[in-house]
Amino acid sequence: MTTEYSGSGDPVRSMELLWGTREQPSRGPKPRLTVERIVTAAIQVADTEGIAALSMRRVARRLGVGTMSLYTYVPGKAELLDIMLDAVAGESPPLGEVPGDWRAKVEASAREAWARYHRHPWVLQVATSHPGFGPNDVARTESALSALTGVGLTDREVVALLNAVDGYVRGVARASIEAAQVERRTGVADERWLAERAPLLDKLIEPGRYPTLVRFWSSGVYEEPGDDFEFGLQRMLDGVEALVRSRSSGTG
Repeated sequence: MTTEYSGSGDPVRSMELLWGTREQPSRGPKPRLTVERIVTAAIQVADTEGIAALSMRRVARRLGVGTMSLYTYVPGKAELLDIMLDAVAGESPPLGEVPGDWRAKVEASAREAWARYHRHPWVLQVATSHPGFGPNDVARTESALSALTGVGLTDREVVALLNAVDGYVRGVARASIEAAQVERRTGVADERWLAERAPLLDKLIEPGRYPTLVRFWSSGVYEEPGDDFEFGLQRMLDGVEALVRSRSSGTG
Protein backbone atom coordinates (compact mmCIF):
# COMPACT_ATOMS: atom_id res chain seq x y z
CA MET A 1 0.00 0.00 0.00
CA THR A 2 1.35 3.40 -0.99
CA THR A 3 2.13 5.57 2.01
CA GLU A 4 2.41 9.33 2.07
CA TYR A 5 3.39 11.42 5.06
CA SER A 6 1.66 14.51 6.35
CA GLY A 7 3.70 17.39 7.70
CA SER A 8 6.65 16.62 5.44
CA GLY A 9 6.62 19.84 3.43
CA ASP A 10 7.94 23.30 4.17
CA PRO A 11 6.38 24.13 7.58
CA VAL A 12 6.20 27.87 6.95
CA ARG A 13 4.51 27.56 3.56
CA SER A 14 2.19 24.80 4.76
CA MET A 15 1.02 26.82 7.74
CA GLU A 16 0.58 29.95 5.62
CA LEU A 17 -1.59 28.03 3.17
CA LEU A 18 -3.56 26.21 5.84
CA TRP A 19 -4.33 29.30 7.87
CA GLY A 20 -4.48 31.81 5.00
CA THR A 21 -1.91 34.12 6.55
CA ARG A 22 0.10 34.90 3.43
CA GLU A 23 -0.64 38.34 2.04
CA GLN A 24 -2.26 38.35 -1.37
CA PRO A 25 -1.25 40.91 -4.00
CA SER A 26 -3.64 43.85 -4.06
CA ARG A 27 -2.89 44.81 -7.63
CA GLY A 28 -2.56 43.09 -10.93
CA PRO A 29 -4.85 40.73 -12.83
CA LYS A 30 -7.30 38.52 -10.95
CA PRO A 31 -5.72 35.12 -10.24
CA ARG A 32 -6.93 32.40 -12.56
CA LEU A 33 -6.79 29.81 -9.79
CA THR A 34 -7.24 29.68 -6.04
CA VAL A 35 -5.81 27.34 -3.44
CA GLU A 36 -9.35 26.11 -2.78
CA ARG A 37 -9.86 25.11 -6.42
CA ILE A 38 -6.54 23.33 -6.51
CA VAL A 39 -7.30 21.41 -3.31
CA THR A 40 -10.75 20.43 -4.57
CA ALA A 41 -9.24 19.09 -7.79
CA ALA A 42 -6.53 17.24 -5.87
CA ILE A 43 -9.10 15.55 -3.63
CA GLN A 44 -11.07 14.51 -6.70
CA VAL A 45 -7.96 12.95 -8.21
CA ALA A 46 -7.18 11.06 -5.01
CA ASP A 47 -10.80 9.95 -4.59
CA THR A 48 -11.18 8.61 -8.11
CA GLU A 49 -7.66 7.44 -8.96
CA GLY A 50 -5.96 6.82 -5.62
CA ILE A 51 -3.17 8.55 -3.77
CA ALA A 52 -0.53 6.98 -6.03
CA ALA A 53 -1.94 8.97 -8.95
CA LEU A 54 -1.75 12.29 -7.12
CA SER A 55 0.81 14.68 -8.57
CA MET A 56 1.00 18.35 -9.39
CA ARG A 57 0.86 17.43 -13.08
CA ARG A 58 -2.25 15.31 -12.66
CA VAL A 59 -4.03 18.05 -10.69
CA ALA A 60 -3.07 20.64 -13.30
CA ARG A 61 -4.46 18.45 -16.05
CA ARG A 62 -7.75 18.14 -14.20
CA LEU A 63 -7.92 21.92 -13.90
CA GLY A 64 -6.96 22.42 -17.53
CA VAL A 65 -3.86 24.48 -16.78
CA GLY A 66 -0.12 24.06 -17.09
CA THR A 67 1.67 22.31 -14.25
CA MET A 68 3.97 25.25 -13.51
CA SER A 69 0.99 27.53 -12.89
CA LEU A 70 0.12 25.54 -9.75
CA TYR A 71 3.41 26.42 -8.10
CA THR A 72 2.31 30.04 -7.88
CA TYR A 73 -0.23 28.92 -5.30
CA VAL A 74 1.16 25.71 -3.75
CA PRO A 75 4.91 24.97 -3.53
CA GLY A 76 4.59 21.21 -3.95
CA LYS A 77 2.76 17.96 -3.38
CA ALA A 78 3.73 17.70 0.31
CA GLU A 79 2.14 21.03 1.18
CA LEU A 80 -0.87 20.23 -1.02
CA LEU A 81 -1.41 17.00 0.88
CA ASP A 82 -1.55 18.85 4.21
CA ILE A 83 -4.28 21.15 2.89
CA MET A 84 -6.21 18.21 1.42
CA LEU A 85 -6.22 16.41 4.77
CA ASP A 86 -7.44 19.49 6.60
CA ALA A 87 -10.16 20.07 4.02
CA VAL A 88 -11.41 16.50 4.48
CA ALA A 89 -11.28 16.91 8.27
CA GLY A 90 -13.61 19.89 7.92
CA GLU A 91 -16.36 17.78 6.34
CA SER A 92 -17.53 16.42 9.70
CA PRO A 93 -18.99 18.37 12.63
CA PRO A 94 -16.70 18.80 15.64
CA LEU A 95 -17.39 16.45 18.54
CA GLY A 96 -18.70 19.27 20.72
CA GLU A 97 -21.43 20.08 18.19
CA VAL A 98 -22.81 16.53 18.19
CA PRO A 99 -25.92 16.21 20.41
CA GLY A 100 -26.09 13.86 23.37
CA ASP A 101 -23.84 12.80 26.22
CA TRP A 102 -20.17 11.96 25.83
CA ARG A 103 -20.84 8.43 24.60
CA ALA A 104 -23.39 9.54 22.01
CA LYS A 105 -20.91 12.12 20.78
CA VAL A 106 -18.09 9.59 20.43
CA GLU A 107 -20.37 7.06 18.72
CA ALA A 108 -21.61 9.61 16.19
CA SER A 109 -18.09 10.90 15.56
CA ALA A 110 -16.79 7.37 14.98
CA ARG A 111 -19.57 6.59 12.51
CA GLU A 112 -18.92 9.82 10.65
CA ALA A 113 -15.19 9.02 10.49
CA TRP A 114 -16.07 5.56 9.10
CA ALA A 115 -18.16 7.20 6.38
CA ARG A 116 -15.46 9.81 5.70
CA TYR A 117 -12.78 7.15 5.21
CA HIS A 118 -15.04 5.37 2.73
CA ARG A 119 -15.59 8.64 0.86
CA HIS A 120 -11.87 9.34 0.82
CA PRO A 121 -10.07 5.99 1.17
CA TRP A 122 -6.73 7.57 0.24
CA VAL A 123 -6.66 9.24 3.66
CA LEU A 124 -5.88 5.83 5.17
CA GLN A 125 -2.70 5.72 3.10
CA VAL A 126 -1.32 8.87 4.70
CA ALA A 127 0.75 8.56 7.87
CA THR A 128 -0.31 11.40 10.15
CA SER A 129 2.01 11.05 13.15
CA HIS A 130 3.34 14.49 12.10
CA PRO A 131 0.05 16.36 11.55
CA GLY A 132 -0.28 19.47 9.47
CA PHE A 133 -2.01 21.44 12.27
CA GLY A 134 -4.54 23.02 9.96
CA PRO A 135 -7.49 25.06 11.28
CA ASN A 136 -10.05 22.29 10.84
CA ASP A 137 -7.85 19.73 12.56
CA VAL A 138 -7.04 22.08 15.44
CA ALA A 139 -10.70 23.07 15.87
CA ARG A 140 -11.78 19.43 15.91
CA THR A 141 -9.15 18.58 18.52
CA GLU A 142 -10.17 21.49 20.73
CA SER A 143 -13.82 20.53 20.45
CA ALA A 144 -13.16 16.86 21.25
CA LEU A 145 -11.00 17.60 24.28
CA SER A 146 -13.53 20.11 25.59
CA ALA A 147 -16.48 17.75 25.07
CA LEU A 148 -14.80 14.92 27.01
CA THR A 149 -13.40 17.02 29.83
CA GLY A 150 -15.23 16.53 33.11
CA VAL A 151 -17.02 13.29 32.22
CA GLY A 152 -14.99 11.23 34.71
CA LEU A 153 -11.77 10.63 32.83
CA THR A 154 -8.37 12.12 33.51
CA ASP A 155 -6.89 14.36 30.86
CA ARG A 156 -4.53 11.60 29.79
CA GLU A 157 -7.44 9.14 29.55
CA VAL A 158 -9.35 11.57 27.34
CA VAL A 159 -6.41 11.63 24.93
CA ALA A 160 -6.13 7.83 25.13
CA LEU A 161 -9.85 7.40 24.37
CA LEU A 162 -9.68 9.64 21.31
CA ASN A 163 -6.57 7.83 20.05
CA ALA A 164 -8.11 4.41 20.68
CA VAL A 165 -11.33 5.22 18.84
CA ASP A 166 -9.45 6.78 15.92
CA GLY A 167 -7.13 3.79 15.69
CA TYR A 168 -10.05 1.36 15.82
CA VAL A 169 -12.05 3.17 13.13
CA ARG A 170 -9.03 3.50 10.85
CA GLY A 171 -8.17 -0.18 11.18
CA VAL A 172 -11.67 -1.52 10.53
CA ALA A 173 -12.29 0.95 7.71
CA ARG A 174 -9.02 -0.02 6.07
CA ALA A 175 -10.00 -3.71 6.10
CA SER A 176 -13.44 -2.91 4.69
CA ILE A 177 -12.07 -0.73 1.92
CA GLU A 178 -9.33 -3.21 1.00
CA ALA A 179 -11.87 -6.02 0.69
CA ALA A 180 -13.97 -3.94 -1.70
CA GLN A 181 -10.91 -2.91 -3.70
CA VAL A 182 -9.70 -6.48 -4.10
CA GLU A 183 -13.00 -7.58 -5.59
CA ARG A 184 -13.22 -4.52 -7.85
CA ARG A 185 -9.66 -4.77 -9.16
CA THR A 186 -9.44 -8.55 -9.57
CA GLY A 187 -13.01 -9.11 -10.72
CA VAL A 188 -13.21 -12.08 -8.35
CA ALA A 189 -15.99 -12.00 -5.76
CA ASP A 190 -15.36 -13.44 -2.30
CA GLU A 191 -17.81 -16.27 -2.95
CA ARG A 192 -15.99 -17.39 -6.10
CA TRP A 193 -12.57 -17.05 -4.50
CA LEU A 194 -13.64 -19.20 -1.57
CA ALA A 195 -15.43 -21.76 -3.73
CA GLU A 196 -12.22 -22.36 -5.71
CA ARG A 197 -10.34 -23.16 -2.51
CA ALA A 198 -13.03 -25.02 -0.58
CA PRO A 199 -12.17 -28.53 -1.87
CA LEU A 200 -8.52 -28.07 -0.92
CA LEU A 201 -9.38 -26.63 2.47
CA ASP A 202 -11.71 -29.55 3.21
CA LYS A 203 -8.78 -31.92 2.72
CA LEU A 204 -6.17 -29.89 4.60
CA ILE A 205 -8.13 -28.54 7.55
CA GLU A 206 -8.94 -31.74 9.43
CA PRO A 207 -11.62 -31.68 12.17
CA GLY A 208 -9.37 -33.63 14.48
CA ARG A 209 -6.66 -30.96 14.40
CA TYR A 210 -8.83 -27.87 14.10
CA PRO A 211 -12.17 -28.78 15.70
CA THR A 212 -13.25 -25.30 16.72
CA LEU A 213 -12.38 -23.74 13.36
CA VAL A 214 -14.19 -26.51 11.47
CA ARG A 215 -17.26 -26.12 13.69
CA PHE A 216 -17.40 -22.38 13.07
CA TRP A 217 -16.76 -22.87 9.37
CA SER A 218 -19.38 -25.58 8.96
CA SER A 219 -22.02 -23.62 10.85
CA GLY A 220 -21.87 -20.82 8.30
CA VAL A 221 -21.14 -18.20 10.95
CA TYR A 222 -18.60 -16.49 8.71
CA GLU A 223 -21.32 -15.93 6.12
CA GLU A 224 -23.88 -14.55 8.56
CA PRO A 225 -24.56 -10.82 8.18
CA GLY A 226 -23.27 -8.72 11.04
CA ASP A 227 -22.02 -5.25 11.81
CA ASP A 228 -18.50 -5.93 13.03
CA PHE A 229 -17.69 -2.22 13.14
CA GLU A 230 -20.60 -1.38 15.42
CA PHE A 231 -19.98 -4.41 17.66
CA GLY A 232 -16.37 -3.43 18.28
CA LEU A 233 -17.20 0.23 18.83
CA GLN A 234 -19.90 -0.56 21.39
CA ARG A 235 -17.73 -3.00 23.35
CA MET A 236 -14.89 -0.47 23.48
CA LEU A 237 -17.18 2.24 24.81
CA ASP A 238 -18.85 -0.20 27.24
CA GLY A 239 -15.49 -0.52 28.96
CA VAL A 240 -14.95 3.24 29.18
CA GLU A 241 -18.49 3.79 30.42
CA ALA A 242 -18.02 1.16 33.12
CA LEU A 243 -14.89 2.98 34.26
CA VAL A 244 -16.70 6.31 34.40
CA ARG A 245 -19.64 4.82 36.32
CA SER A 246 -17.37 3.10 38.83
CA ARG A 247 -15.70 6.40 39.61
CA SER A 248 -18.97 8.27 39.97
CA SER A 249 -20.24 5.61 42.39
CA GLY A 250 -16.96 5.60 44.33
CA THR A 251 -16.11 1.98 43.51
CA GLY A 252 -13.29 2.67 41.03
